[in-house]
Amino acid sequence: METMKALVWKEKGKVELCDRPMPKIVDPRDAIVRVTRASICSSDLHIIHGTVPRAKEGVVLGHEFVGEVVEAGSAVRRFKPGDRVAVNVESFCGECFFCKRGYVNNCVEGGWELGCRINGGQAEYVRVPTADQSFTRIPEGVSDEDALFVGDVLATGYWAAQIGEIAPASTALVLGAGPTGLCTMMSARLYSPAKIIAVDVSDERLALAKAKGLCDVTLNPKRDDVLCAVRALTEGRGADRVFEVAGAKNTFELAWQAARPNAVVVVVALYAEAQSIPLQLMYGKNLTFKTGGVDANSCGDIMKLVETKQLDTSLMITHRAPLNDILTGYDIFGNQKDGCIKWVVTPYERN
Repeated sequence: METMKALVWKEKGKVELCDRPMPKIVDPRDAIVRVTRASICSSDLHIIHGTVPRAKEGVVLGHEFVGEVVEAGSAVRRFKPGDRVAVNVESFCGECFFCKRGYVNNCVEGGWELGCRINGGQAEYVRVPTADQSFTRIPEGVSDEDALFVGDVLATGYWAAQIGEIAPASTALVLGAGPTGLCTMMSARLYSPAKIIAVDVSDERLALAKAKGLCDVTLNPKRDDVLCAVRALTEGRGADRVFEVAGAKNTFELAWQAARPNAVVVVVALYAEAQSIPLQLMYGKNLTFKTGGVDANSCGDIMKLVETKQLDTSLMITHRAPLNDILTGYDIFGNQKDGCIKWVVTPYERN
């Protein structure tokens, strides 16, 4: 087979499922993966809408996927053909200044490359650079769908909870109950906060989070005064830790306003527009802000937690269809139709 099916970002607002050449190894550290499961991510939507400056037109989209190694470069030591792997959203060398300190998002050779600057996983096959660092082996007993989110959205939620410095018996506020918000909540649970408060404009997503035990209190700003409610739940102080995952209009402002003095505010969201930081209004709150792209450096640990059922993302999979139908998936996922939380892409089906 000389060509394969792949979803290509043509230009702002335009994607197309088309034939592309089969990927080949170009660096000894590369590996070729047959994609067995992929998903559509909100970051893919940001690329399509032209709000990711580093993205390159003509790229095959997709940075959240798992599969089987079919070919490994001569310098790949830890993986071989036949291995089932989850692929990290970030490509990183493991040797540079940033990688050695765990800041793999800022690797001098990589960062977020797949599905952004180089061809990604919404395709039948994909070339993955720096395979020894980019892969996490999927254990027996863990399905492809169980492992699907390890390299991106679950890694993001886990990273957010980790840098949030959540203390036992504290109160955590999570703005946004979409996929990243749900993963942030389930990761925050690992740190034993007394209370997790979830905020979203979707009652359905809030109900899911509450029913699955990911949060204790739900608030919908369409009917609730979120600031008043958070303060009432925290003896007037505000939340100890705030995770801004929504990236909607006014949610950044809500995040710092809902935080208590000396709190940590973790900004996970990717914004389409510039945000205002009114330092004169924050003066005296002594807040600590932590922001930026995920350092997905804990995928091995996350996979162990998935294997032992301490992290379970199956609740997010609401839709599933082959690569043939991915344009329908973008419409349903992107417009939050039919209760869609995550659209899983299965392999292309040929008649």
